[in-house]
Amino acid sequence: MYNGLQPVDGPQEAKNVTIPTGSSAREIGRLLEEQGLIRNADLFQYYVKYKGVGPQLKAGEYQFTTGQAIDDMLTAMAEGKTVVNAERFTIPEGWNIEQIAEHLDKEGIVEKAAFLKEVNEGEFPEFAFVAEIPKDKNRKHRLEGYLFPETYEVKKDSTAHDVVSRMLAQFAKEWQPEWNELIKQRGLTMDEVVNLASIVEREVTVDKERPLVAGVYFNRIRDKWPLQADATVQFILGKQRDRLTYDDLKVKSPYNTYTNPGLPPGPIANPGRASLAAVVNPAKHDFFFYVTKKDGTSEHYFSKTLSEHNANDAKSRGN
Repeated sequence: MYNGLQPVDGPQEAKNVTIPTGSSAREIGRLLEEQGLIRNADLFQYYVKYKGVGPQLKAGEYQFTTGQAIDDMLTAMAEGKTVVNAERFTIPEGWNIEQIAEHLDKEGIVEKAAFLKEVNEGEFPEFAFVAEIPKDKNRKHRLEGYLFPETYEVKKDSTAHDVVSRMLAQFAKEWQPEWNELIKQRGLTMDEVVNLASIVEREVTVDKERPLVAGVYFNRIRDKWPLQADATVQFILGKQRDRLTYDDLKVKSPYNTYTNPGLPPGPIANPGRASLAAVVNPAKHDFFFYVTKKDGTSEHYFSKTLSEHNANDAKSRGN
């Protein structure tokens, strides 16, 4: 084991290694072994676990040298010391396409117009799920919901196609294969899951409540109730408001879940891991309503009947 962790013998040679977002220690080890930078990927994995640095290793493009010590490479990845020709950007959970496009333009990664064009017209045959996205004239942006929120590192001068492809690849990696059978059993498509997950993402702050809220929406769908999700109205208005008026709830749009039955034409944001998992595995309960507690916890009161909901709403206003 000691020998297997020693630097590789031979002439020193600089090599660039790209660590994809979300890579495990095993996957990083394999990349390093393939480049001849370490002796044994399995030993590397165990060493990373022993050192306890696995969660600290950052994605990006690194330049290492054959003969370099493993500890030096781990330090570089933990500190994010990537090569100079890379740029990093972070997409928070719950951002929509417009917010992402504006952020990337502001950061100088890609121009907003070019990004939106790729989102709506770009070809991505390597991702089968893109071809399965419903063609709906009322859908605002084709890839809304599929640009996974994460911290990315891309090469400088990356094209809009490169950036979108990278984000789609992350979505494909996050989508668990076993989910396909689970949603099939419940008569759902991937797009419907992403759609509802985007609403859960925008409605909920506390992760433990996401399955509960997903369960509320499934109960409403089952009993043919309107979803009445405030987040869909916020999406239509285009700007987050602290309070919605009754007139706001009547705004004419296919995305308004107060005036239209079922799901909106497409997702309203790009959901993270917890929201996707919550819709795939929603909590089973008899709740049909929820209202924010307004007590600083960002949590909700849940109720089965309208009278209970009204009582909870009064309690929330008291808070």
